[in-house]
Parts: sequence; C-alpha cells; structure tokens
Amino acid sequence: MFKFLEEKFVPVAGRIGNQRHLVAIRDGFIALMPLTIVGSFAVLVNNLPIKFYQNALDSIWEHETWTQWGGNMWNATFGIISLLLAFTIAYNLAKGYGKDGLSAGVIGLASYMTFGTFGAGGISGLTSGTGGIFVAIIVSLIATEIFCRLAGNSKLLIKMPDGVPPAVAKSFAALLPAIITIGSVALVRTIISAGFGVTEIVESFYALIQEPFMGLTNSWAAGLLLAFITPFLWTLGVHGANIVEPFLQTINLPAIEANVAAMEAGKTAPYIINKPFLDTFVSIGGAGVTISLVIAIFILGRKNKQYSTVGKISAAPSLFNINEPLLFGLPVVLNPILFVPFILAPMVNVTIAYFATKMGLVPAATIAAPWTTPPIINGFLVTQSWRGAVLSIVLIVVAVCIYLPFIAMANRAAKAKDAESQE
Repeated sequence: MFKFLEEKFVPVAGRIGNQRHLVAIRDGFIALMPLTIVGSFAVLVNNLPIKFYQNALDSIWEHETWTQWGGNMWNATFGIISLLLAFTIAYNLAKGYGKDGLSAGVIGLASYMTFGTFGAGGISGLTSGTGGIFVAIIVSLIATEIFCRLAGNSKLLIKMPDGVPPAVAKSFAALLPAIITIGSVALVRTIISAGFGVTEIVESFYALIQEPFMGLTNSWAAGLLLAFITPFLWTLGVHGANIVEPFLQTINLPAIEANVAAMEAGKTAPYIINKPFLDTFVSIGGAGVTISLVIAIFILGRKNKQYSTVGKISAAPSLFNINEPLLFGLPVVLNPILFVPFILAPMVNVTIAYFATKMGLVPAATIAAPWTTPPIINGFLVTQSWRGAVLSIVLIVVAVCIYLPFIAMANRAAKAKDAESQE
C-alpha cells in the first residue's frame, strides 16, 4: 500500500501542489502563520481549564477585564483573518503572474469587502473572521485574475512623467484595472441581491451548509458524517467546526440530559453522539486528531525542517485542542499529502469510540467539559470513568499509526524537492 501511494499518489499530489492558485492560497495562509500563533495563544490564555488559574485572575480583576488582553489579540488575528487572507492570497497570486502584488492585494481586499460585507450587517465577526474564509478565497482569486489580465492591457495604462515617484506611478497604473475589477464584483453582488434576494452572502453560505445536517440522527452514520465534514471543510480553508457547531448545540443539551437521566435510572444512555463525545474522542488536539499529527512529526518528521519547526511550535497549543498553527503553518489546508489522514483519522476514531460506547466498554459522554481541556483528561471528565481516559489513549495511538506513512511521504517529497533545487 505504501509503495502504491508513493508511486501513484505523491506525483499527483506534487502536481496539484504546484498549481498556481493553490500555491497562492497556501502562501497566503503561511504569511498569516505568526498571527494564527498569536491568536491561538490568546485563546489559551483566556480559556486555560485550570480552576486555580481562573480564580486567581478573577480575584485580581473582574473576569471581563483580564480576558480583554487575550480577547483583543484574538480580535486582531482570527477576528479579521478573512480580510487578511483576501489581501495575502491576491498578493501571492499576482506575484505568481509577475504583476504588482501590492496593488492586487489591496484590490483583493476591497473586492471581498464589496462582495462579502454587502448588506445591512456590513463588517461583522462572521464576515471578517473565520466564517468568511471560503468566500474570501474565491473572491480574491477571481478579482486577482481579472486585475492581472487588465493590468497587462496597454490601453488601460495611465502613464506618468518620468519624475513621478515609482509608488505613485504604480498606483495610477493600477487605477483603471482597479475600477473595472471592483466595479465588476460590486455589479455581480448587486445582481445576486436584486435577482435572488440574498443580502448576506456569508450567512447564506452557512445556511446552505447547515441545513443538510438538521436531519441527522444519533447513529454511527451520523457520527461518520460529522467526523468527515469538519476536517474536510478545514482542508478547503473553511472553519468546519463553526459551521457544524449550531447543529451540535441543538442536540447537545437534550442529549446530555437524557443520558444523565437514563444512567441515574440504571438504564443504558440513549445518545452516544453528542458534542462532548465528538470533542473528546474525535477531535483530539483539534479537528483531524492533530495531537497525533504532532506526535507523528516528532517520530518521523525531524528531518523535515518545516514540519519539525511547526510541530514544536504547535505542541503546546495542541495539548489544549488548539490546532490553528498546524492547519495554517504546515499547512494542512489544501495540503494534498495530509488531506487523506486528516480526514481518515477522525472517521476511524469515531467508529472505535461509537462501538466501544455502544457495547458498554466505555460510559456515554454526560459531562460537557471545556473544549480546551487536554486530551485524556477530558476523556475521564466527560465519561466520569477511567475507561474514557484509556479510550482516549487508544485513539491517539491509532491516529498516530494513520499519520506516520503520510509523514514519511512528506519527508521524501521535501527531500526530492531539496535535491532538485540544489541541482
């Protein structure tokens, strides 16, 4: 199997990875890696699940006061990540075409704001944060394609005298292409609003994705679908957890309440699939069981400088189920090699955990532990049993075994690329 993947999968993945638009998206995410690390640190500071730590800070300041520090950092990083991505992706795509990256980045940002923030809501946490990533990627790519083609047209070039500073000359050279590009995006958005009555494009996208989930029931098939959809959307740069969260919240509290009542009556808990179950046994270390990805990098990825560096940086946040540094740092987003294990590991884990619970080997999840609770500890807390902790360990080991062959392939691909660059 490894030989087959190495011979058939890696070459195709390499060609996909070198595709111009995917490279621009990848580099756009990588440019924001320092900010994603800062944002993850802010989340950790505000949500560290240690009672003494929380009580100590609450005794010094009010909770709403001391959490402003981390909250402000989050707002300046993840809170505006869609806006930042619209700029960085457009910048890198234009540079790939040999065009003015700075002008393209500004136009990409303006185009996304024209398209995604249209309507009564304007700029909101949904449109500027992780909720707008998918729309930001599409709009910035399209806007940059239009701009790059127009920028090469001599009829649209406004030439300035020789004595004009280069920065001013570039601005005027991009003026007409910018007007046409942003104007076209605004026109399309107006047509969508007038013709289809869609005033909030990002909210409409959320509604379109969320509706299919509303018919899900408490079953293994539902667990597989939930385990698949979140990492799958993440590989496309979409915050899968945010999309699935509203559905999970609608079934979460009733399911936990029914489980507690059944167990108090000496009966079998009726609901296996609920949010604590998914947070504890499926998204260990974050979506994609990325705590196991970090361990696999420590085992086999030490010779891959990029993977090793990001793995070390991401180790501490992963202990608290914060995996954005990995997702955007390696990156996992649009990574053709890590695409398979990132989706496969959660699906294998949900299968093992579901049937272990159904057969009575592990108690059902009845406690909603904070999502930042470290792996293994949360297994004990949500099930109120040491068997939940043991199950967490088993699932981590299984996911490590899934990731290892793909880390080895990534190492070989990186080695071949280094050799090619040296030649």
